[in-house]
Amino acid sequence: MGIPLAQQVRIGAYIAKQHLLGRKRYPLVLMLEPLYRCNLACAGCGKIDYPAPILNRRISVEDALHAADECGAPVVAIAGGEPLLHKDMPAIVEGMIAKGKFVILCTNALLLEKKIDQYKPSKQFTWDIHLDGDREMHDHAVSKEGVYDRAVAAIRVAKEKGFRVAINCTLFDGADPERVAKFLDTVTEMGVDGVMTSPGYAYERAPDQQHFLNRRKTNELFRGIFRRGKERKGRRAWKFNQSPLFLDFLAGNQSYKCTPWGNPTRTVFGWQRPCYLLGEGYAKTYRELMETTDWDSYGVGNYEKCADCMVHSGFEATSVIDSVRHPVKAAMVALRGPRTEGEYAPAIDLSKQRKAEYVFSKHVEKALDEIKAEEAAAKPKPVPPLAAE
Repeated sequence: MGIPLAQQVRIGAYIAKQHLLGRKRYPLVLMLEPLYRCNLACAGCGKIDYPAPILNRRISVEDALHAADECGAPVVAIAGGEPLLHKDMPAIVEGMIAKGKFVILCTNALLLEKKIDQYKPSKQFTWDIHLDGDREMHDHAVSKEGVYDRAVAAIRVAKEKGFRVAINCTLFDGADPERVAKFLDTVTEMGVDGVMTSPGYAYERAPDQQHFLNRRKTNELFRGIFRRGKERKGRRAWKFNQSPLFLDFLAGNQSYKCTPWGNPTRTVFGWQRPCYLLGEGYAKTYRELMETTDWDSYGVGNYEKCADCMVHSGFEATSVIDSVRHPVKAAMVALRGPRTEGEYAPAIDLSKQRKAEYVFSKHVEKALDEIKAEEAAAKPKPVPPLAAE
């Protein structure tokens, strides 16, 4: 397992405390999106198609640190957009670490070698580099040639400088289990400290809508990958930065519902409802997000947009909580690995899910109106001419 022991202990103690306090909903990971601007335009991304005034927005250091205080999650994952485009990112990371947070900084690594000396190695800090398969797979996923080689070079530099480095591998329809397994062997030999993997989510605004996995295809793909992992002889074991039960869920052996409040998301718009993947409204404060979001109207079986979702940001929290409640089950899966044969766990009934609502444009229009109002208020008022004597 690629998660540091200190982090596992901290999160376990945190969950136990929440249970003792009788809290039904609590966060595990703060998903911080300090900007949407990116230096890539991936076909499967639903984060970068905003108008320029929104792409130019940034969350300040003060607001980022306040978000961490508001929700209190022990882990902060900083995504985007491309976080390294934010000039104050080193201060945000340093401030989060000073608060005792475990910080995961997600990046496509195009700027990493240039900016890496602005950061310091820490047991609480991990570079999470996007690498969606081998050279051909990754460059296709990010819609640009040469990105894989630059990411691999950045991994080597980061490791040489003493940083903890993980990769974030998102898989899409058409991924070949044998090829993915060989890729996992490759990054393991590079010495990465962990792998976070997940099926891609079908963002409604993503340019490419044809290559997202449905639930059964996700199960089949990951069973094929994990089966090959068990068949490997004489190679180093893959290290995943995820709970064994989440991997078991990807293989179709657990019937989990998502825990959207487990990874609350703070964006340039505010606190995003209901989760990292769906932006269907925003709250000004974390408390408002938790108290006014209709959580029961979202999730698999409740909402059409959630039907095929198996992404870590929705289900990792579910699996971690299940691990704490059922440690023996979690330990058995950790020892044996995800089951790759036999019946799948029962599917969640989708017959009563409500239809998808497409409200994205309303939020954009509202944000643009707010930006215009802010700009108008910031303009100096014209000085009236002196009255004639």
